[in-house]
Amino acid sequence: MNRVVVIGGGVLGAQIGLINAYWGKDVTFWLRSEDSVGRTRPKIKRYSELMLNDLKSAKALLGDGAAKYPHGLIKDWDGMTEEKLDELIARASENLANNIHIELDLAKALEGADLVIESMAEDVEAKKAMYETMRDKLSENTILATNSSTLLPSMFAEYTGRPEKYLALHFANNIWRNNTAEVMGHPGTSKEAYDAVVEFAGEIGMVPLQLHKEQPGYILNSMLVPLLSSAQALWAKGVADPETIDRTWELGTSAPMGPFKILDVVGLQTAYNINLMKPETKVEGSVNYEISRLLKEKIDRGETGVNAGKGFYDYTKK
Repeated sequence: MNRVVVIGGGVLGAQIGLINAYWGKDVTFWLRSEDSVGRTRPKIKRYSELMLNDLKSAKALLGDGAAKYPHGLIKDWDGMTEEKLDELIARASENLANNIHIELDLAKALEGADLVIESMAEDVEAKKAMYETMRDKLSENTILATNSSTLLPSMFAEYTGRPEKYLALHFANNIWRNNTAEVMGHPGTSKEAYDAVVEFAGEIGMVPLQLHKEQPGYILNSMLVPLLSSAQALWAKGVADPETIDRTWELGTSAPMGPFKILDVVGLQTAYNINLMKPETKVEGSVNYEISRLLKEKIDRGETGVNAGKGFYDYTKK
């Protein structure tokens, strides 16, 4: 599959498009409006620079950095040399500059697509509406995947018009470093489509992680979301501030990032949307109600995470 369309240009959407472009795929971002374009272009620029910088920094790891190199950008570290890294950097600069297109016309964006990856916010009704809008504009052989981090493909299969060619393909943040690709079908996904997506994930530098059945949160988020929820509950109940909670986790586990730093990377809007799906969020006075209230206050101030320059932490400070 060579022609890839990404629906949405958020934190992960931008990274998904870029990793595809890096590995030589022809990538089109479909965005809803000029405002969306204005929000997405800085993300594309930022993540392109981060990817190139990680390749350049890999030179310092030669000889003793097998665990630290950007795994999604370099498939084989054995025998890597400075000259080979220079070749990768040159190819990356060219591919990231030439293989990315932005389109506002949905029909034009989808024309001839081999794979469409939906990377929208975790809004069930918005996703359903998007699939129903796309279904008559997709080529017969196009495979449709969702990058949803919490929702199951069976929730949406009937709205796609191609349930046998629909499944989940979930990536982790910092996709070029944390090169996981969770592949999860629903009961109606064909083996051919599933196998094609597993093969595709390997082509773009990912490690395909195959799920044998549907699981809310997949593998990664089934473990990660409880951590983030517990941290937010401690914050909402006034037990400790985010910095202290992060420091506790980092010191106690030797993890490089605490839960609130992770939330800044994920984006507070995504965290807010996920929390809204919990029924107890509607119960005034509940912990989840308080989490939503506190997150909404930050979102309304524009403190939505790393890409905004501020979330739980200020990223504008040098």
